[in-house]
Amino acid sequence: MPDLLLELLSEEIPARMQRQAAEDLRRLVTNALVERNLIYEGAQSFVTPRRLTLHVVGLPAAQANLREERKGPRVGAPEAAIQGFLKSAGLSRIEDARVETDPKKGQFYVAVIEKPGRETKDAIAEIIPAIIRSFPWPKSMRWGAASAKPDSLRWVRPLRGIVCTLATQHDTAEIVPFEIDGVKAGDVTWGHRFMVPAPIHVRRYDDYVDALHKAKVVLDADRRKAIILADAKDLAFAQGLTLVEDEGLLEEVAGLVEWPVVLMGEFEAAFLDLPPEVIRATIRANQKCFVLREAAPASSSVMAVPGPEPGIDPAIHGAPTGAKADGAATRNDVDGRHKAGHDAGASDGEGKLANKFILVSNLVAPDGGAAIAAGNARVVRARLADARHFWLTDRAPLPDAKDKTAKPLDQRLEKLERVVFHEKLGTQGERIARIQSLAHVLAPTVGANAELAARAAHLAKADLATEMVGEFPELQGLMGRYYAIAQREEPSVADAIEDHYKPQGPNDRIPASPVSIAVALADKLDTLVGFWAIDEKPTGSKDPYALRRAALGVIRIVIENGLRLSIRAAVQKTHEVYIELYERIGVLGFRSSTGSIRSYPFSHAFKEAASERPYWWIDKRRLRLDERVGTVARDIFDLDLYSYFETADPVVDGILAFFADRLKVYLRDKGARHDLIDAVFALADQDDLLMIVWRVEALGRLLDTEDGKNLLMGYRRAANILRAEEKKDGAGAFAGKHDPALLALPAEKDLADVLAAAGAAARERAAREDFEGAMRALATLRAPVDAFFLDVTVNADDPALRLNRLRLLNELREAMHAVADFSKVAG
Repeated sequence: MPDLLLELLSEEIPARMQRQAAEDLRRLVTNALVERNLIYEGAQSFVTPRRLTLHVVGLPAAQANLREERKGPRVGAPEAAIQGFLKSAGLSRIEDARVETDPKKGQFYVAVIEKPGRETKDAIAEIIPAIIRSFPWPKSMRWGAASAKPDSLRWVRPLRGIVCTLATQHDTAEIVPFEIDGVKAGDVTWGHRFMVPAPIHVRRYDDYVDALHKAKVVLDADRRKAIILADAKDLAFAQGLTLVEDEGLLEEVAGLVEWPVVLMGEFEAAFLDLPPEVIRATIRANQKCFVLREAAPASSSVMAVPGPEPGIDPAIHGAPTGAKADGAATRNDVDGRHKAGHDAGASDGEGKLANKFILVSNLVAPDGGAAIAAGNARVVRARLADARHFWLTDRAPLPDAKDKTAKPLDQRLEKLERVVFHEKLGTQGERIARIQSLAHVLAPTVGANAELAARAAHLAKADLATEMVGEFPELQGLMGRYYAIAQREEPSVADAIEDHYKPQGPNDRIPASPVSIAVALADKLDTLVGFWAIDEKPTGSKDPYALRRAALGVIRIVIENGLRLSIRAAVQKTHEVYIELYERIGVLGFRSSTGSIRSYPFSHAFKEAASERPYWWIDKRRLRLDERVGTVARDIFDLDLYSYFETADPVVDGILAFFADRLKVYLRDKGARHDLIDAVFALADQDDLLMIVWRVEALGRLLDTEDGKNLLMGYRRAANILRAEEKKDGAGAFAGKHDPALLALPAEKDLADVLAAAGAAARERAAREDFEGAMRALATLRAPVDAFFLDVTVNADDPALRLNRLRLLNELREAMHAVADFSKVAG
């Protein structure tokens, strides 16, 4: 059975596109083979910066022959019908068809169509060109003279060669012939661009891999990653350092080289006065290099803020060596041979950064890599010098600030007054004012100092206007913390500036200090309410403003910190803050006669026009109209006000439902049963997230017991009876209290007595949030419920007895619904 080898050789493929491209190639080719009934045994794809490779094993030599019986018209049918049948079946005369008889339909023609299977080579020659022409690159290009034609080949980078062969274990490989825009498929590839730039003839996959290795190309991306990681750890260990591992960077670097060679560079120790995150971001973003730490663990976890820095010695402190450490892993041995004690990369809590870094070259240099390392070091020094400039500039007062006495972070807030957050939600400055107001309100609820929470919220976004965050957006929040400490803000304020963005994912840590919690909640609630009000809700897989993440962040902060917070009240307050802010700054919204919308400051005429209706609209386009223009506004504008915030209820109700969905996802991920979550959410006014979790946990523990399982069965029987009888008598027909005088049998008397005690106890304990106690009280109903259904006929012949017993069952249902809606429980 032949194996397919396909290689598409091109100029360098962007690293971020490589993995997906390899998977797309495998998927598209194998799907096309299966569609043509060419069933294979296995397929694997590979990618390097210059080539996409696919290996498919166990293909048949040809498609199976097809035999199809096609039913035609009845014997004696009109000539036109017969001619149409002959044409569709590929027959030249009707005598070539078989006549069959059906007891009901009589005699009819049947054509037997036999199609010999195509050779696999021919099918592949048809498949591959079509896939190449329609390949789903995120971005592609045309090149050369052919690019003037609109139908010319598009590829991520110019396509230079195609290898496409079919080969068995011992036979000579056969080239699959096809051509695309002048590029012919063959059996010739090329090695490393610089070290072995020579053609290589290949036959089958094993020969291909070996030939590439000899030509200084490591085909497997995962193997290149393993080589880089192993060699980097060895080289760092040889210098008494540890590698700061970075999976994202490792993946990217493995996509930049075909023959990884790990080297070490060095920069001046004076740059270590910069925050370590800045050094790491600079080296990572600009040079795709790994940072190193000293092996000794740091003794202090307090973030230090460097004082005034000394000038950098312009002299280079010796040429950095590029030599690899002895014993570094080779490309045939990447099984993790490391010296004891340096297997793991340093975590953020270990050792301070060293003034050395790891870089990965794509060739073996004659000088051992010294020139390459020195060149990278020069660029790193220049980038770090830029970072030092940002660091010093951001901590200094702004020369053009309106308030010369304000602290540096406060001065930078002036810039955010001109930065639009969203065209319908105002500027960043207005957003900060909302978050500040809301954090001040939420602070007492979460045990935070209101003034500190307001101060932290005031400064939380200030670093967005700094040079450092402009260069490295991923440092937002963190740099705000550094700058807040530098201007001697309270530690809790500085912590909140960094932590208010958290959590940014399911595995990210949550804010823990009260001030950080208040600001983080205010930030996320402002986002949710604002975008919900302007109808930018998540739809399907689309969530451009990360509202799902914001809601999940609120849920995690509340639950994992054990906070008692009414989500309804918090959302309503956030909505009020929007209105209070725009009432304070005086903005009215009007729809113009052309349909466009503008915002205007208050004027007396506008106040009168809007006095009879809500008037909220938020827009970045402020027009400064004087009173004279305002008096004629009635003639210019249609005063039918366009409102996003006129009514709170739809926004609040929508966000509460959204929180309910997100909480279900959160609890399911924690192992909670979805039906128990539904059972608790079915109760009225469930907006205390922590209490919902407690109810779900208590309900789960009850239903794990035999009493709970049997009680659920009894509840279902009662609920089914009530549902059936309510269809006859009408909804609410059994809502009254039962009559004790009509309890005739001991079993119903026992149930009534236990139900009265258990129901009262369950309601009382649920009211004081002792849900475990409420569940234990309900568990006492198990025996009398079992006895009731064993000994009592609910639908008695006596109408009075029937009504009384149905009312008793209704009381049982209501008592259990005081804790959860058991009708939602499955199983």
